[in-house]
Amino acid sequence: MSKIMKSASAMALVMAAVAGSAQAEYPEKPVEFVVPWPPGDLEDVLTRMIAEDFSEAYGVPTAVVNKPGGGGGPFPGAIEVANASADGYTIGSFIIAIPVVGPQIGIPELNPDPFVPLGNFLTYPFVIAAGGNAPYDDMAGLAAHAKDSDVVLGHFGAPLVPTQVTLGLAAELGFSYASDAAFDALDCNTLASGDVDVINTTLQLILPCIDDVKVLASIGAERISLTPDTPTVAELAPDLNVSLWNGLFVHADTPQDVQDKIIAVAEKTMASERAQTLAAETGALVYWQPAAEVVTQIKQDIATMGHIGEILGQ
Repeated sequence: MSKIMKSASAMALVMAAVAGSAQAEYPEKPVEFVVPWPPGDLEDVLTRMIAEDFSEAYGVPTAVVNKPGGGGGPFPGAIEVANASADGYTIGSFIIAIPVVGPQIGIPELNPDPFVPLGNFLTYPFVIAAGGNAPYDDMAGLAAHAKDSDVVLGHFGAPLVPTQVTLGLAAELGFSYASDAAFDALDCNTLASGDVDVINTTLQLILPCIDDVKVLASIGAERISLTPDTPTVAELAPDLNVSLWNGLFVHADTPQDVQDKIIAVAEKTMASERAQTLAAETGALVYWQPAAEVVTQIKQDIATMGHIGEILGQ
């Protein structure tokens, strides 16, 4: 081979390497954040903050895509993320149920768990609430009422963590709901319609009518700052202690350097004034919990949910 040919070949290899390196730089195209719920709730608002900051930090367009699953809860949206390429261009904003419940309920795309956590950023101010005209004011009163009357529960999905906790608490208090139904949204209109008697939902969704509802209990270990007189489920039944968190997840094969770039933005967003203001206004806990701690949290939550399953005879 002539010197000219060798030189040309070497140059081609260098150019190919440079091109490959440029292609590997992340991010270089639009990034999609998938929220498997309708827009408007806390996980949606905070995810939009992250997406905005991501776009500003890296100079690429971002989109928050809401993919509610109806009776399927968040799982159809999670499946879409699981089926996407493991390149960091599709990021899931997932509730506790995706890694804790998803692999347990016979969804092939979610078993084994295809995701790794980037970090948790939200603990919902999740509550069990009834209409303002309900003939009971707390869970003990509801338990007594339900023994002689039919009480209908509205929830986001039967296998989801808050529903299981709500049903487990009823069992611990010696009653059961006459029936239950899943909704994409559980807000003031849900109770006002009379379709259900009790709902479990995030406090933010009923804040507009908070003076016209009765908050019977909150789900988690800590009382919500906006409803400080309302006991937690953990106070009423310590063995049902589980917090309802939301975090960012990507496919497990996503390169670590890509994960790190997403984490850097999200952690900064959660420490921002606007995110912390949202927390103060809604009673939510907004923070950044590193991935390693989330892995431990998931293991603990799986054990707790297994116990609740035993209580419910599942």
